[in-house]
Amino acid sequence: MATNFKFQYNDSIETQRSQQPICTGTSVLGLVFDKGVVIAADQLASYGSLARFRNVQRVNCVNDRTILGCGGDYADYQHIAKLIEQKVIDESSYEDEQQIGPKALHNWITRVQYNKRSKMDPLWCSWVVGGIDEDGKPYLGLSDRLGTSYCSPHIASGFGNYLAIPLMRQEYEAKNGKFTEAEAIELLKKCLHVLFYRDARSLNKYQLAIVTADRGSRIEGPFSFTGEWEFAKTISGYE
Repeated sequence: MATNFKFQYNDSIETQRSQQPICTGTSVLGLVFDKGVVIAADQLASYGSLARFRNVQRVNCVNDRTILGCGGDYADYQHIAKLIEQKVIDESSYEDEQQIGPKALHNWITRVQYNKRSKMDPLWCSWVVGGIDEDGKPYLGLSDRLGTSYCSPHIASGFGNYLAIPLMRQEYEAKNGKFTEAEAIELLKKCLHVLFYRDARSLNKYQLAIVTADRGSRIEGPFSFTGEWEFAKTISGYE
């Protein structure tokens, strides 16, 4: 016997969205060197504790002056990345040779993050924004899911805030803040090694976003490294 089935949309039911992160990326690292800024992030997006997606890009070149990286919910990152892409298109349509600088983008992202969390619907991600400001000086800032923001010559989000920042701060003070591009990249690589050992949501495959006044912005990688686990033989007391 045939059955007539009719679907009736009930507009009284409110639209519901996820209130917790689903696919997430871990730490993003940023460091200022003498001529610019470098931001590093691995390429893993975890589905809970499952290392689900191993080839995702979490660093971007916004324009010739500005780069960014994101840790946290990957869907929220994609949403904001599309809005930023549209802002770049709108800016270029004026044909006034002006580009969105790192300070302006950092402030805009902070306002978006704060607005969303004030509505109890936060974007579950943290942003590291770097670039060359209007004065030709390197700029590096962070904005978290609460809309809290700050600037620093060395920045890390997620687990990197506990494991990588001490390493970067120690090297920064030892060199009095005077890094070359190669030294900055080598230090970030060292920090990524440590995170690979200690952070269960990290991966040994990563990308770099680099910006300088003379060469503009670029993405390098993916690169990979092999972990060295021989030191595990020397650890005792857990038998």
